[in-house]
Amino acid sequence: MRVLIIGAGTGGLCLAHGLKKAGVDVALFERDRTPRSMLIGYRVGISPDGSKALHSCLPPDVFAEFVRTTARPPQRINMRTEKYGELLVGELPQGMDDSRSEKSVSRIAMRTALLNGMEDVVRFDKTFTHFSRNDDGSVTAFFDDGTSETGDVLVGADGAQSKVRKQYLPHAKIADTGITTIAGKLPLTPQNAKLLPPQADGAVTLLYGSKGAFVIIHVMRFDGAGVEDDYIMWGYAASHDKFPDLKGLSQEQLKQVVLAMTPKFHPNLRELFRLADPETVFQIKVRTSEPLEPWKSSNVTLIGDAVHLMTPGRGIGANTALRDAELLCRKLIEAHQGKNPVQAISEYEREMIKYGFEAVLASREQMDGNGAIHKPVIGRLVLAFMRTFLRVTNAVPALKRKMLARDAADRDHVNSAHEVVHAG
Repeated sequence: MRVLIIGAGTGGLCLAHGLKKAGVDVALFERDRTPRSMLIGYRVGISPDGSKALHSCLPPDVFAEFVRTTARPPQRINMRTEKYGELLVGELPQGMDDSRSEKSVSRIAMRTALLNGMEDVVRFDKTFTHFSRNDDGSVTAFFDDGTSETGDVLVGADGAQSKVRKQYLPHAKIADTGITTIAGKLPLTPQNAKLLPPQADGAVTLLYGSKGAFVIIHVMRFDGAGVEDDYIMWGYAASHDKFPDLKGLSQEQLKQVVLAMTPKFHPNLRELFRLADPETVFQIKVRTSEPLEPWKSSNVTLIGDAVHLMTPGRGIGANTALRDAELLCRKLIEAHQGKNPVQAISEYEREMIKYGFEAVLASREQMDGNGAIHKPVIGRLVLAFMRTFLRVTNAVPALKRKMLARDAADRDHVNSAHEVVHAG
């Protein structure tokens, strides 16, 4: 069996590793000209779901290199007001081994690690245009350089703008969430560290401001791994209507927009905004998939953002893509060993559609520009209620444990049958 994968993102690389490790003929095609091209964003949070998928699919030496390049894992969740007032601070699960632990990783470092051992599999500068089905049941992928490749299975791992999805599931819709984000990055120096909110070093920090504004802060310490210099990343989000027209603005001007929109935020937070290197600043209008009804399976399928694009709201997009990759890998290995490929893909899609679109809806709840918190009057009441709820939860240990346990369960789905197989 020969598998063609379109897109060398996190999910596509994980799937390719798993198939190659199992002896499946696999080829991966990526439109980027080089491994470091077109990577938007800086930090990826890998949940226990993601760690399990990577550990399952990657060869031991590649998984070890991936772990080596990760930053210090987050130890706590740190929720505060835009003025640094404490709302809820809770410890995240610790002590899990590398195959199931939370991790923080640079996007570039992650792609570099996952490309190890893929020299004979990944082909860069290959822009997919369309596919066709052949009389013998195979599928051919065509590229804009005039070349084509034929295989038994085609997997679209080509992200939010997936050309595979647009041809295969033309009815699939991508919706605007009504949220705009602007993000930036600055070096983690002793001086800059003093500007951070309390307990932010070693935490995922979430700041909730007025008018639905929201800030996330990540502190990336690499402990001398030789990956890149330590840094702070921040992201500011609000509903579209709160922003001026951003069209044509430079990166420095985008940073100035954030400063202009946050006059009453803590001065240290505004200084973190100001100190961001303009070359690192970017903006995104957050979009998400609309739920899809199951479709008739074939030898073409999709993983990750190509099928269930989600907001950054719960930090589960990359991890759901990895979960897809691990599940599809197992099913394609079964096909390689004799199962009908379409049946194997049907089993994958039945499971993926359920958990994938549950994740889409959960992440949409966190980032919805039409939500009441973004409204002029009721928004103040919603924000006050949310802050009160978090403060009460923070003050009652039993409530806090329950909340953190529920969040941990959402990021650590244990497939008992799969674990039995691997234990065997």
